Amino acid sequence: MVCDNCHEHEAEIHLTQIVNNEMTTLHLCARCAAEKGVQAATPAQLPLTGFLAQMGKGLGGDVEAGAGGPCSFCGTTVEDFRRTGRLGCPHCYSVYEPQLRGILRRIHGSTQHVGKVYLPPEAEEADRTARLTGLRRKLQRAVEAEDFERAAQIRDQIRALEASINA
Repeated sequence: MVCDNCHEHEAEIHLTQIVNNEMTTLHLCARCAAEKGVQAATPAQLPLTGFLAQMGKGLGGDVEAGAGGPCSFCGTTVEDFRRTGRLGCPHCYSVYEPQLRGILRRIHGSTQHVGKVYLPPEAEEADRTARLTGLRRKLQRAVEAEDFERAAQIRDQIRALEASINA
């Protein structure tokens, strides 16, 4: 991808700005980014990367440094992971699973997720909400048809249902 500013060099920095709820993305070469005052963060400047690199330094004690060899897809080695704290591709997670399990165990205390679980809303409440939506549609049709007696009955049903929801 070429630089959006000079249209000559390869874009190295991708800057996303949100101004007045409008998102714009600029793809800039290093020179144009420097002219605009944008500095690229190197992996050493990113706190998570540094943290993972520190955690990766303990890999030698858990598993041999060469275990598993380099990733057959991207060529990333355990040493690369130790140095940068980053894996090269999604396949690395399978190749370096034993090492990653040790890191996850040290960071989180477990290799199994035991956090919050999504619980859907109560079935009773969902039924009442669906019934209320249907009654409102019926009310609208009754008013459009000028069937005001039926509309008054539906209105009363809606009020009773809303009262049971708020109670």
